[in-house]
Amino acid sequence: MAKYLMLKHYRGAPDPVNNVPMERWTPEEFSAHIQYMNDFAARLVETGEFVGEQALAPEGAWVRYDGEGRPPVTDGPFAETKDLIAGWMIIDVDSYERAVELAGELSAAPGAGGRPIHEWLELRPFLTAPPTIAE
Repeated sequence: MAKYLMLKHYRGAPDPVNNVPMERWTPEEFSAHIQYMNDFAARLVETGEFVGEQALAPEGAWVRYDGEGRPPVTDGPFAETKDLIAGWMIIDVDSYERAVELAGELSAAPGAGGRPIHEWLELRPFLTAPPTIAE
């Protein structure tokens, strides 16, 4: 089994097919989107492929250590994840092909008008320890 992160972006990825910003969705469209995500996650719980998920609030700050006895520095001149990352789901699957299949399915979550968003998801494998050399 291999763990993958399916990362949902606000910006930075190519535009989805159904590119209507979420703030313009009706309450019913928003509810249908969330229900799709919940149903998708519940199905993965049943197959043993679900590890975790979390949506992110838009608030946030960059924090950096700035030396002994000095307060941390917050914010910066960089693109902020609060503007880029909407949330994520972690899966544990048998193959890369299965991870791609699930990411494609998650990309079909409904958006405006109840039509699939066809959003791009960033799919990243978790870093694993390098193999050990047998003596």
